[in-house]
Order: sequence, then structure tokens, then C-alpha cells
Amino acid sequence: MSENTENTESNGYDVVVVGGGAAGLSAALVLGRSRRRTLVVDAGEPRNAPSAHMQGYLSRDGMSPAEFLAVGREEIARYGVELVRDRVVDAGRDTGGFTAHLAGGRSVRARQLVIATGLKDELPRVPGLAERFGRDVIHCPYCHGWEARDLPTGVLATSPLSVHQALMVTQWSKDVRLFLHEVGESELTDDDLRRLAAAGVTVVPGEVAELVVTGDRLTGVRLADGTVHDREVLYAAPRALPANDLLVRLGAELRETPFGAYPVIDERGLTTVPGLWAAGNASGFAEQVINAASRGYRAGAAINGELLMADLDAQVRV
Repeated sequence: MSENTENTESNGYDVVVVGGGAAGLSAALVLGRSRRRTLVVDAGEPRNAPSAHMQGYLSRDGMSPAEFLAVGREEIARYGVELVRDRVVDAGRDTGGFTAHLAGGRSVRARQLVIATGLKDELPRVPGLAERFGRDVIHCPYCHGWEARDLPTGVLATSPLSVHQALMVTQWSKDVRLFLHEVGESELTDDDLRRLAAAGVTVVPGEVAELVVTGDRLTGVRLADGTVHDREVLYAAPRALPANDLLVRLGAELRETPFGAYPVIDERGLTTVPGLWAAGNASGFAEQVINAASRGYRAGAAINGELLMADLDAQVRV
């Protein structure tokens, strides 16, 4: 056997999954159980790493994200799925499938490629905010609202969409103040003002200068004019930065949304490039952990079916 043949066999997979979060591990689990040779390339940068717990995942409510991923890695290993700690820095496509180039120098071949690289959160630049993110500075009431229920709550307005967030938060706390920060009062519509009033939300004009922290807990929000509002929780919506570089390089069509550019996919997760799939937050902004896992599962099952039919069709042609 030649050296080139050995290299092809050792680096050839049915599927390479880029990203080892909920979506990537879920896809890999389905593929491993389907007896597909699968490789997961995980850079180890989960979006929810700042959070101590994750909520809303049936049977896993309250589990730490780190523990969840550790259990997932153990599960995929049972079915022969390989996982490497590395980063895919480039990828190409030809008639035989895809070649993924890893930062560590290795190149791997795959018949199908799953992009599950998620997204990154760019936080508002308010002193003290990044240090509290995932603790008492939060972004999603479905993720953290129960734990922050009935506490004096603030919402940092970074766009007109923050009005909707403030209205939602009143389901968990009746003491809510909307700090306009980057939103001018003139940007609030009459409907916004009526709804905010009906929900009991106090609108606070002015820029937020910093967070007040006492004894390692949030105790207030200080405005640029020096006024301090006592708050124990602050909702702050990050700006989503989709990790779509590989999708762009491989020619996938993207769609523009208010939250960034995401790939055009069908209901299974297939992009406009044959054999190229997107799952989890790589496919959309609002995929919570349980939804991301579902997306990965659906993509994994669909990929196995695609590969099976391709092999059978190849036999028929012979």
C-alpha cells in the first residue's frame, strides 16, 4: 500500500463535523449509531461557557454546560466517533466531497461536512458588564428568567428591539426598568410606550456609564449623570457574530437577518451546496441548546440517508 493511500484512508471520513457543541455532538451521535465513520473537530469555545447552568432542556435542566458537553463526548465515543481538539481553518470542495484543513496541520477528507460552529457574542461596552455576563448580567429570560424571578431588574437598550425584551421580562419580574442607553426616546413608537406603560416598565433615559458591584454581586446601574438605580439583575442583548467563514468559503448562499448573515438551509439543515450542512447557531441566531441538539439530530439522520442512497445509486450504475 502506498504512503498516499495510507494517508487517504487514515484521514477519510463519511462525515466531518466542525464544532463540538450541542448541535455537533448530536449530529455525531446519530451518525455514529448509524455506523458512519465520523470525526468531530472541536475548538473548545462553547457560546454558553460563561453560564454556570443551562435551563429548559428536558431531563438536563440545571446541568452545567461543561458537564453536558463532557457527557456528550463520552456518548459519541461509544459509537466510534473520533473527536480532536483543533480548529478547521480552511475547507475546499471537489467532486469527491470536502477537504478540511486543521490548524494543527492535518487535512481530512469527508463525503459530507457539517458546520456547527455556532456564533460569538459581542457584548455591549459598558464597564463591569463582561465580568458579570452569565451571572447577574443575562440575555435570555427563557434561559435565566426563573432564577432571576421577582428581583429588581434592568434591561439595557441597545436597539429598538430591546423594548420587546423588556416587555418579555415582565413575565418574571414586575420591577423592570428599561435603560435607553443607546436608544433615543424619539425611537420609541406610540405602541412601544403604551405597551411599556401597560406592563409597568419604567423607562429611564440616558446613557449607562457602568455597573455597580458590591461583594461580587450586581447592586446597581450608574448613569452618565451619576444617578444610580438599584438593580440586582440586568438583561443585555449581545450582538451576534455568526461563525460563517467556512460556509462563505464553500459557496453557501447566505440570508441577511437583523442578527447577522446565516445560511439558506432546507428543513433538514442542508445548505445550497450539496453535501454541506449547517446546524445549531451556525444555522440561526435563536437556537437554544435543546433546539441546537434537535437540529444536529435531524441533520445527522438526513446525512445518513443521503449517503445510503448515493451508495445504492452507485451500485445500480455499475
